[in-house]
Amino acid sequence: MALHDFTVYDLIRRNADTFGNAPAWFEADDGRTVTFAELREHVDRLAAGLRKKGIGKGDRIGILGQNSLEYFLVYGAAAALGAISLPINWRLSAEEVCFNLNDGEPTLVFVDGEYQELIDANRAALPSVQEFINLKPGIGGYVPFESLLEEGTARNREDVSGNDGFVIIHTAAVAGRPRGALLSHSNLLCSDMHLVYLFGTTPRDVHLNLLPLFHIAGLVMAFSSFHVGAMNLNMSRFDASRAVQLIAEKKASLMFDFSPILGSILEEAEKTGRDITPLRGVLGLEAPETIEKYQNVTGGTFYCMYGQTETSCLATLGRYNDRPGSAGKTIELAEVRLFDDYDQPVPVGQVGEICMRGPMVFNGYWNLPEDNAYTFREGWHHTGDLARFDEDGYLFYAGRSAEKELIKPGGENVYPAEVEKAILQHPAVESTVVFGVPDPRWKEGIKAVCRLRAGEQLDAAELIEFVGKRIARFKKPQYVEFVGALPLQDDGTPDRQKVKELYGGEQ
Repeated sequence: MALHDFTVYDLIRRNADTFGNAPAWFEADDGRTVTFAELREHVDRLAAGLRKKGIGKGDRIGILGQNSLEYFLVYGAAAALGAISLPINWRLSAEEVCFNLNDGEPTLVFVDGEYQELIDANRAALPSVQEFINLKPGIGGYVPFESLLEEGTARNREDVSGNDGFVIIHTAAVAGRPRGALLSHSNLLCSDMHLVYLFGTTPRDVHLNLLPLFHIAGLVMAFSSFHVGAMNLNMSRFDASRAVQLIAEKKASLMFDFSPILGSILEEAEKTGRDITPLRGVLGLEAPETIEKYQNVTGGTFYCMYGQTETSCLATLGRYNDRPGSAGKTIELAEVRLFDDYDQPVPVGQVGEICMRGPMVFNGYWNLPEDNAYTFREGWHHTGDLARFDEDGYLFYAGRSAEKELIKPGGENVYPAEVEKAILQHPAVESTVVFGVPDPRWKEGIKAVCRLRAGEQLDAAELIEFVGKRIARFKKPQYVEFVGALPLQDDGTPDRQKVKELYGGEQ
């Protein structure tokens, strides 16, 4: 621990002293309220229990569950010990859950009761895990969460630096394989401070914590609110009716949005007549008509952004009204450039790959040195996304590079290669091309154009269900079109660009 280091656990200690008995966390499910001082005490006790289990610096701790106070405490306790949290997307299939856990090789895994059946069916496939623990007190058949809360704990500061790993978040599968992005304590704290500054967050704010804590956006929004002394108003699962009630009754003022979250909140508020004007700020990705309706209804401000897990959520950010259609300007502690295929800067107005450097850039992909060398070439993090800058410095997103084509239904990341791999497991399918299409509900939907083998017949609904049983259901195509032939390139492989031109219109 160096003189100038500051870690996530230091933040927890600092806030206990600074905000004391102010409410830090409210559980919407059961009404529990925890103050900043109490939260620090819970974290200290849980850290002591984990230390007694042999957890130390660099060890990984898996988490599979819905948002909860205990989920947040595991993050804090791991940070206190210098351990690395490994949150798992509960929407994934059993095979995907096992892959991500085995990639991180955790010693312990905290599991919600509703996911323990999945874990029990796959225990033999998780050799690194020595013990499974209930994520919530009194719920589930694993080691009780309460048994880890050691009394009378010492609060010695561990030898943890800001650059040490804090969390591994697995990104969407490139060429069929997810990659674990390792973020440091400093990454998270720097992201926190950007959001606090850009939102103007104060201790009077209330963050409606409705995005999953396994997602980078959910993680940084929860910690940025905590950072400045605002309260996290936690929902274990998003429900529009309950969200509107909480905004009206608890005066929730900030939230992160992926379509169709905000639209469903606006519809529910209109139907019930509840007041959602306390919601003064929303950040995220949304359709212009929904943004404008929100601002007209509430008088609040919608903030647009570009970022990814690897940039600690943010690279650019700005108010929607400042330049509609843009993703805002480069954040304060980052340098963002656009490069061509030869890693040379492109002129203003031209499209290039978004590249970034600065304290928001992640530590690298877990155990993938070759991927890291390529991603960090020439001293820049290459995002694989395309954009252009206008003359005033506003970024306009322009899609994905061919090597990293990505679909984002409802804010999730889906790589076509992963979906195509699942589709081609069906014996009736000879070849397929998967790509994103405009979708009125999810903003971007998944479409598969398929050629069947000679003599085979297949129903679209049957294929969609087939895919949904092999990978996470949010990755299955919403649209399927069967064709007699796919346009081919000279090497005999499907010509993706021509397929998209022929079949990629409005659905």
